[in-house]
Amino acid sequence: MATKTKKKSAKKKAVRKSYVPGDFELRVGRSKTGLGLYAESEIPKGACIIEYVGPQISKDEEETINSLYLFEVNARKTIDGSPRWNTARYINHSCRPNAEPNIHKARVFIHALRKIKPGEEIAYDYGKAYFNAYLKEVCACPKCEAKRSGKAPKKKTLAKKMAGKKATNATAKKKKAA
Repeated sequence: MATKTKKKSAKKKAVRKSYVPGDFELRVGRSKTGLGLYAESEIPKGACIIEYVGPQISKDEEETINSLYLFEVNARKTIDGSPRWNTARYINHSCRPNAEPNIHKARVFIHALRKIKPGEEIAYDYGKAYFNAYLKEVCACPKCEAKRSGKAPKKKTLAKKMAGKKATNATAKKKKAA
């Protein structure tokens, strides 16, 4: 009698995101770019950190309002995150973010892309259009600072690292023999 075997799926099961912000200790503090939002307790990968909140405004209002804290949710709805009670407004941009915004049922939630350690600033990528319009000349990440200064960030290839180790080992052997 032949037995049936279960095939393991090659695809990873998608982990269902929680859209309830966790009870994480967060603080607003000084950062390279002004004020930023910092984790005061460890935040696990995938956790919902905070919701981006504020008054909902229409497309017409969006064109007339003078705010940099607008978060477009869909074609008809934008959240004006400028009120100071919206703690998520202090999350800064990073080209190498540790968090990401997710839109769920016309609301914006910020989730951790990786484990965030206490004292670490929470940051997400604002997107190419916003970056080019407002941040290109002031982004404080090492990659952007290196581009503006005309110096490419130093990267050692694995081959160079191994060659350096071999040379160091050979020199050490010569000194021992002498």
